[in-house]
Amino acid sequence: MNSPSDSPILSLRGVYKYFGGIKAVDGFSLDVAPHSITGLIGPNGAGKTTLFNVVSGLYKLDSGEIRFKDERIDDLSLHQTFHKGLCRTFQISRELKLMTVLENLMLVPPNQEGERLWRTWFFPGRVKDQEGEIRERALESLRSTGLFHLRDEYAGSLSGGQKRLLELARTMMAGPELILFDEPGAGVNPSERLTLADRIRRLVSEEGITVLLIGHEMELVMDVCDPIVVMDRGKKLAEGSPEEVRSDPRVLEVYLGGAGS
Repeated sequence: MNSPSDSPILSLRGVYKYFGGIKAVDGFSLDVAPHSITGLIGPNGAGKTTLFNVVSGLYKLDSGEIRFKDERIDDLSLHQTFHKGLCRTFQISRELKLMTVLENLMLVPPNQEGERLWRTWFFPGRVKDQEGEIRERALESLRSTGLFHLRDEYAGSLSGGQKRLLELARTMMAGPELILFDEPGAGVNPSERLTLADRIRRLVSEEGITVLLIGHEMELVMDVCDPIVVMDRGKKLAEGSPEEVRSDPRVLEVYLGGAGS
């Protein structure tokens, strides 16, 4: 029998999601081990982002079961899973372009004292103290992601790779235990990709966060992920180490045999 530390942090069993008559996710099952970096790959239209949307609560599943830290979450909203410590990023960066990098992070924590005008009148000290704490957390997140030197730059002026790191830093402000990272390498040049890979590894080794990421950039996925899960037409096609997946004939057929990439 596994000890609690051996239990998966995320467990999916027989997950289905339909759009009309199309099975976007077709009986998908998966276990994600704590403190791992698990990759999810597959051709366009395989159902990867739909699966992320179901797990995070953006979409409701049609049947199946999703457990996070052994608690059923398949009836929760995106907002509710966020507060449980399961956070997701999106394929297209959603930075607030006309605000600084630091300001983008400081907006993340919910229920801030300064959001209520009357509190700024009657409890200015409390508002100031909380703002100082949030600022320090934001600066620490920027140090962790290598963006500290850009803290006063407008977010809209960042490069593609820097925007990915900013999204990662914003996610860290929520204190996540599991990050669903959608296409972290999209729009990122090779040198930035190396930086991003290093920061993702450090999230696990230094912060104790678990990462499940979708990737089309095979170099990044093979470099940072173990295990790797391959999805095709809504189903799990293969799962294993980078070496096992790379040499699996079924995976080669999907990517090279006409199914697209």
